[in-house]
Amino acid sequence: MAWPWLLPFGLFFVASVAQAAVVEHTFNVGNLSISQLCQPARIITAVNGRLPGPTVEAREGDTVVVHLVNESPYNMTIHWHGVFQRGSPWADGPAMVTQCPVKPGANYTYRFNVTDQEGTLWWHAHISFLRATVYGALVILPRGGAGAYPFSPKPHREETVILGEWWNANVYDLQQQVFLTGDTTRMPPADAYTINGKPGDLYNCSAANQTYNFRVRSNETYLLRIINAALNTPMFFKVANHTFTVVGADAAYTTPYETDVVLIAPGQTVDALMVAGAAVGRYYMAASPYDSAIPQGPQFSMTNGTAIVEYAGSAGEDKPQLPPRTEYNDTDTAFRFLSNLTALVLPGKPTVPLSVDTRMFVTAHYYGDDASAGVYTRDFPDRPPVIFDYTAVASDNDTLKYTTKSTKVRTLRYNETVEMVLQNTRLIAKESHPMHLHGFNFFVLAQGFGNYDEAAAAPRFNLVNPQERNTVAVPTGGWAVIRFVANNPGMWFMHCHFDAHLDLGLGMVFEVQDGPTAETSVPPPPMDLPQC
Repeated sequence: MAWPWLLPFGLFFVASVAQAAVVEHTFNVGNLSISQLCQPARIITAVNGRLPGPTVEAREGDTVVVHLVNESPYNMTIHWHGVFQRGSPWADGPAMVTQCPVKPGANYTYRFNVTDQEGTLWWHAHISFLRATVYGALVILPRGGAGAYPFSPKPHREETVILGEWWNANVYDLQQQVFLTGDTTRMPPADAYTINGKPGDLYNCSAANQTYNFRVRSNETYLLRIINAALNTPMFFKVANHTFTVVGADAAYTTPYETDVVLIAPGQTVDALMVAGAAVGRYYMAASPYDSAIPQGPQFSMTNGTAIVEYAGSAGEDKPQLPPRTEYNDTDTAFRFLSNLTALVLPGKPTVPLSVDTRMFVTAHYYGDDASAGVYTRDFPDRPPVIFDYTAVASDNDTLKYTTKSTKVRTLRYNETVEMVLQNTRLIAKESHPMHLHGFNFFVLAQGFGNYDEAAAAPRFNLVNPQERNTVAVPTGGWAVIRFVANNPGMWFMHCHFDAHLDLGLGMVFEVQDGPTAETSVPPPPMDLPQC
């Protein structure tokens, strides 16, 4: 496929799918007056006057049509996080990559199908920090309904649990101060963490309607669709006196995994069964931060966002029980959860490719100057330009190891297999970066700490049932190895899902061609960026 620029214009069509339906929504993005944490009401940007926005529910194979009407004062796009967008890359949504922003007063229609996908995904604004309040769930059910789930027991009911962050200040203004200064320390920690848009009652605020309630019946099984919509904060998730069986992650089924705590990074989703097997009563559901940065900094608010799980028959005035708190810097617990998940191998579903065509070693760098090319070129490197001790204690020479600001893409032939080592660095701080790839799922073959050592790591690769993800939380001061097949033509963004890091350059683009191309030693010419 020829891509003379990143932004394709014009009409588009989606082929019909047998027995599929069209699921249609209108998203009116506009101002919402809301009061949180006993503060005076303020104006936020939200969809259809709700926080979170509406859930989009479809069945595998359906076509989704969403009419975006921008009644807000800001430019807007919507990203359908985790949707493959096969045949519709222009509906992916990242501003200035595949789409010009939708200006205030304008509208845009997203149209895409959800073939060969099942589980929990989500949608969010993909411009500025506006996804702090512009987000919602995207649930893809099996074509046969809940009875077709490949796990047991089948849930009696399903609940969407969206974790978020809340700032009393205007998030657009916060983004501007971070971007214009290039200083992530100017991004203050969230004033509260939220569950389904509400902070809970542990923030010294007695205002009514600050806590979300989940009502359950004894001994029934609930499928919790957990989404981390936070801008910058990985979360530990617990329910007092209850355990979970994880059965899915990023809309891919997992081997059932028993745990009493879920670690979920920004951008990720987890499907977990919870049996209401505790004594009749009221229990806190809690989301608390995982601060992976070394050295530790004032990045996160050390508080709990809470909701209440209330059993039928309990006294509504009973004080809920709190789950034991996980320490905010408990990397051992975080790594144990993230590294123990494996895929549920199902007939006819993709398995990890065993041969590799392209190998890449990519470090988590920020750019260190303000040069801008104004065009994009196809020479994104397969290796870092400078090799150094990526995870050791910082030195006075670190400024020599920052990358330069550029607009480079990596071109991939259609259907080639790519293996990437994602290596964390110590620049600014060692921390867990949630790396998200648009347009694809990938297999996570291995994860570890320190500098990647291929000789030691390769024998540990899981080539049988590695977990399948669209967002991987690269361990703090460590690495992850992922593998995917470039079978989806288009321009696909790959970036850190900490929004404060995206503005500082932690992202790149894959250009996937639509068929085999002849090898050539002459690089294609640079191309103009779209003028939006």
